[in-house]
Amino acid sequence: MTDRSKKPSSKRASRTSAKPSKANPLWGGRFAAGPAAVMERINASIGFDRRLYAQDIRASKAHAAMLAAEGIIAKPDAKAIAAGLDRIEAEIVAGKFEFKVALEDIHMNVEARLFELIGEPARRLHTARSRNDQVATDLKLWVRDAIDGIDAQIKALQAALIHRAEEHAALLMPGFTHMQAAQPITFGHHLLAYVEMLGRDRSRFADARKRMNEIPLGAAALAGTSFPIDRKATAKALGFDRPAANSLDAVSDRDFVVEFLAAASLCAVHLSRLGEEIVLWASPGMGFITLSDAYTTGSSIMPQKRNPDAAELARAKVGRIVGALTSLLIVLKGLPLAYAKDLQEDKEPLFDAADSLSLALAAMEGMIRDLRPNAERMRAAAEAGYSTATDLADWLVRRLSLPFRRAHEVTGKIVRLAEAKGCALADLPLDALRAIEPGIDRAVYDSLGIDSSVASRRSEGGTAPERVRAAANKARERFL
Repeated sequence: MTDRSKKPSSKRASRTSAKPSKANPLWGGRFAAGPAAVMERINASIGFDRRLYAQDIRASKAHAAMLAAEGIIAKPDAKAIAAGLDRIEAEIVAGKFEFKVALEDIHMNVEARLFELIGEPARRLHTARSRNDQVATDLKLWVRDAIDGIDAQIKALQAALIHRAEEHAALLMPGFTHMQAAQPITFGHHLLAYVEMLGRDRSRFADARKRMNEIPLGAAALAGTSFPIDRKATAKALGFDRPAANSLDAVSDRDFVVEFLAAASLCAVHLSRLGEEIVLWASPGMGFITLSDAYTTGSSIMPQKRNPDAAELARAKVGRIVGALTSLLIVLKGLPLAYAKDLQEDKEPLFDAADSLSLALAAMEGMIRDLRPNAERMRAAAEAGYSTATDLADWLVRRLSLPFRRAHEVTGKIVRLAEAKGCALADLPLDALRAIEPGIDRAVYDSLGIDSSVASRRSEGGTAPERVRAAANKARERFL
């Protein structure tokens, strides 16, 4: 990662044969001199992969314990390694650890510091492993932790949606198709739709977590190792189901990152859709909801403004997350086995996507708990646009036994008449209705109100308030 805080001069940057530095102490046996300055900058990943420190230390402790158990290194050495790694983790957490770009990555930074702390035993830690299987293991551990954290956040958002759905199970609003008022529904029913979307998101993350739970450690550089290691022991110690079956695949596989990013992308799309609706609902044209100061901002020039910035930014985060997915897919395309340094480019988009999704989830949960529905505006919008026309057509089928297509035609004529008169369907006189369909009687008016329309939608998964309450209870059992 480029260290932008220390930009080289243009003169220095233009010289690809800059004066070499001292050879890297961890791989310098093959090299008499160090890399050119630009090589050091392009090769180093410590600027971003330092985020793997906890996973790297955890995996190294498990590896050292296994080596000692198998008699590959002495038990006192393994004990010294574990103690040294604990001290390094404490230094990092306390902000006292010095990360060095010259040491390239988190693995070499930790190993070099370990040598400073405990001396010769540190040199034994890397027995029977490579940075190739080490980084794959660390990254799987990190993605696994990220999935667990994201799942908890999605669950919290589902809890907020379910709570508000129960609270507003009977609050009427228009349901839209093509952004045109279609049929009246309840606000609670609308919110529960997102609970279902988020439930599928959680299942995708869970599937990805289960599929990725094979440990790469022990694959070494690409061909396995000649040391008599126990891969099942390290798998168990680190919570993996089994060792990865093929050493080539183990070090080159980044499917688990792609799957995480794919699941994150779709989850972000769902958040973006909800964010868009919040923006629309909060607009003066609709006025369905009000957001508090906590999730809005003002304008530098227009003092009356209350902008739904949190919803807009949650909506926008999907661009970064889908971009991360696309970026990694392009990196992997045509990449031959086994490991190549191209795979270093998996981490920055992964970390950014995980951070972006986590932030969007937190903002969305806050907005859902914060928003105040404006019942009068919602009801007025639900009553507009002849939203009970389908109820009229259904009544004609049930009461007069008309074929639905005939009932649809009759209803269309009645709607056209109401439009011409500038009135609601329920305000048309009975004689006018009978002129279009003689079989219509006064009972038809019972089907033309939005309350009766919503109450009649009792089919499973429907919007009737009793169904919404039952669905919320069931969602709580399924998801929380």
